[in-house]
Amino acid sequence: MVATKLYVPSVRPGLVTRDRLLGRLEDGASRRLTLVSAPAGFGKTTLVASWLARPENDRAVAWLSLDAGDADLSVFWTGVVTALRGAFSRRGTEPAAQLAGLAVSADAMVPAIVNYLADSPDEVLLVLDDYHLADHPEVAAGMTFLVEHLPPNAHVVMCTRADPDLALARWRARGELVEVRAVDLRFTAAETAAYLEGTCTTRLTVGQVRALEDRTEGWIAALQLAAISLQDHADVGRFIEGFAGDDRYVVDYLIEEVLAHQKPVVRDFLLRSAVLDRFCAPLCDVLMGGEGADGMLRVLDRANLFLVALDDKRQWYRYHHLFADVLRARLFSEQPEVIPLLHRRASDWFENHDLADPAIRHALAAGDLDRASALIEAAMPAVRRERQEGVAQTWLHQLPEDVIRRRPALAVLSAGLLLVAGDLDGVSSRLDEAEEALAAAQDAPTDGQALAQESLGLPATIAIYRASLAQAHGDIEATVRHAQVALDLAAPEDHLARGGAAGFLGLSAWAQGDVPRALVTFQQAVHSLHAAGNVVDELTGTVVLADLWRASGRPRRAREICDEALRRAETQGIARAAAELDVALAELDIESGGLDSARRHLDSAAGHSRGTAITESLFRSSVAEALLARAAGDFASAFAHLQQAEQLYRPGFFPDLRPIASLRARFQICEGDHGVAAEWAQERGVSLDEPVGHLREYDHLTLVRLMVATHRNEPDSDTINAVLALLERLGEAARASGRARSLTEIRMLTALALDAHGRRPDALMVLGDAWELAPEPDGYVRLFLDEGTPMTELLRAAQRHQRTSHHAQRLLASAGTATAATHLRPSTSVDELSERELEVLALLDSDLRGPEIARALFISHNTLRTHTKHIFTKLGVSSRRAAVMRARERSVMPPTSG
Repeated sequence: MVATKLYVPSVRPGLVTRDRLLGRLEDGASRRLTLVSAPAGFGKTTLVASWLARPENDRAVAWLSLDAGDADLSVFWTGVVTALRGAFSRRGTEPAAQLAGLAVSADAMVPAIVNYLADSPDEVLLVLDDYHLADHPEVAAGMTFLVEHLPPNAHVVMCTRADPDLALARWRARGELVEVRAVDLRFTAAETAAYLEGTCTTRLTVGQVRALEDRTEGWIAALQLAAISLQDHADVGRFIEGFAGDDRYVVDYLIEEVLAHQKPVVRDFLLRSAVLDRFCAPLCDVLMGGEGADGMLRVLDRANLFLVALDDKRQWYRYHHLFADVLRARLFSEQPEVIPLLHRRASDWFENHDLADPAIRHALAAGDLDRASALIEAAMPAVRRERQEGVAQTWLHQLPEDVIRRRPALAVLSAGLLLVAGDLDGVSSRLDEAEEALAAAQDAPTDGQALAQESLGLPATIAIYRASLAQAHGDIEATVRHAQVALDLAAPEDHLARGGAAGFLGLSAWAQGDVPRALVTFQQAVHSLHAAGNVVDELTGTVVLADLWRASGRPRRAREICDEALRRAETQGIARAAAELDVALAELDIESGGLDSARRHLDSAAGHSRGTAITESLFRSSVAEALLARAAGDFASAFAHLQQAEQLYRPGFFPDLRPIASLRARFQICEGDHGVAAEWAQERGVSLDEPVGHLREYDHLTLVRLMVATHRNEPDSDTINAVLALLERLGEAARASGRARSLTEIRMLTALALDAHGRRPDALMVLGDAWELAPEPDGYVRLFLDEGTPMTELLRAAQRHQRTSHHAQRLLASAGTATAATHLRPSTSVDELSERELEVLALLDSDLRGPEIARALFISHNTLRTHTKHIFTKLGVSSRRAAVMRARERSVMPPTSG
């Protein structure tokens, strides 16, 4: 895959200086977004590049040229991060915030990018060229958030052929949007004359220039084509006269003239190579059925025939998009019979070079569905091993439904992709189709299909997917039944299928709360994956084992296996596994109070995840970020991370033992928002007197927190007694199932409930039991401290008793350390903000933009950025809105003058 360009295009000499538009772009730099929107060939990229190339421009410029592959959420934001990093690196002014933190997830990246930009001492321009190629609803959602939250020193420039699906009307009404459109980009008469004078060797008359202007309507690409054609015409006047008529015919004539004046060998090369999105000399040699492509590419490059180099070594190229469209249209018109052959040759070349994606795409373009299907089936092991679900989905979308239905391997692949996407409705019917196709193929199989079915172990895979579907629906009995079928169907040497089946048996035991059985079974699954050579799944399976060890009350063992697996993953360069293991270690760190270490692991996970789309890792990372923010007292960030996690959650593979809605309710309870938390309880249908079960345990313990908090405000003995009865039932179930961590949490909450009921001696006794009976009590810090003031008061009482003093003092000391940590809310007073900073802070709570605030205070924009950065640092925030909110919380918000 060819890397996305991250440099600013150079501006060729002799082009028109468009002061009327450059001024508009300069004015737009004080707004949030500049939109340069027009059809192809209107000079969007050249205009922006010319503006940025001016000597007076001293901004940090991050230029990202996009293509269709950037519509993938992870690829798009990774490109943005790389462009920003390159921009600051070139200036030697990289902000203190670390870029590793920007790749946690496609959603989590955007707030981190905002913080990163706010931390920069420079004025920053992010230029997104050819944005229409990456315009996707998920990308657009992130871009909306980015533009809405840009710090005063940052600005986005977007070059696109079509208006993006963004909040343009809102930004236009607010005066935050500057637009440059086709009507603006069209060359005026003066600009047309200047352009032609700079590019044509023959001097044109005013009438000839006007004629070309009229015929092209200021379309810059057409003028460029005309200038090329004019070089080969001695009678310029006659040439221009021939363009009378419909503008479409004028453009067609220009294109014909460019191609008609090329040597036949050059013209043939242009037409045939245009079937390729990207090409190199060896690939073109195969396409043409000969040699000499390397020399031909050099000829095209020197002749400026719309050839764009894609790498510094000038090995890979593409054509200008408009020119490529024209070439393909000419090829289809003149040689339609050769097009399938060209695509087939391209497919062969890519297959021989182990590039499955372009090999499959060209097979599809050739209309060779059998070849494309066989290539997809051959790629399935790599798709599963390397988690290339997005690419596989693109392939299947281009195959007719009947092809997928009649090829069992493809039907199974389709079902698996539905599971990964969390789209459960169509999974069962797709698996039914796979079984029907499998039965038909077994009656009269082709060699290719028989080989695919044998190598992929389709019957066992179908049973595993049915187990996953049952798991997603919470049907434990069906999950066990299908997993056992898969185990029975899998051949002794089919370790991958056996590992998957054992994995779902282990997950079913976990969903039932039987942690000892889950540990034994899932360890067998991991061993099978190791025997299958599936290192990625083996290492990521370690995360599940770590969760089980945590549940059994053995966090140290969980850490040991994660540390070892992480070392292996990093040594072998398995980024997916390393990311998931880093997130698992971060959660262990958070629970044990190691918040700084947790931050490092999450940053490391972000680095490993860069350029990937690992949904489960990104989901868990967002949850861990929320827990870390909650530990820091930053509930606004915690809720934002939970929202990201909710969007990333996909049911199907793991029991939902910590529902996001319930975790959010816990945060709301901590903030005293009991009414909203009560609405959660009603929506979840959770009550104090219902039967207990492991899948409902998290909900029940959240409800306990709500009822105890409510009791403190409105004492109700009946309610607290019902709470204690529920905790007793939960404790019995956890004790019987070997869930030591749950038992510790249940005892801790029992102590809080007793204390809220006025029974402190009993509360201290139960609190002592929580520590004494826990296998590794030192592993639990946030479990206690996250309960806030009620727990702090109980710990202070506990430190005066010999039985509980050690652990109480340990936790109180941890609380003191956490309070002093840099990532917690600082205690800011009015005296810590200077008089000028208070003036700036007051105006931050207004509708004024950065430059307007600077003018109001009679200071430069750079000075304003310095004051703003100091305010953010002192208040411990990273955005304007957060600064205002934090100032109000700390009662340091100065009164406004208006």
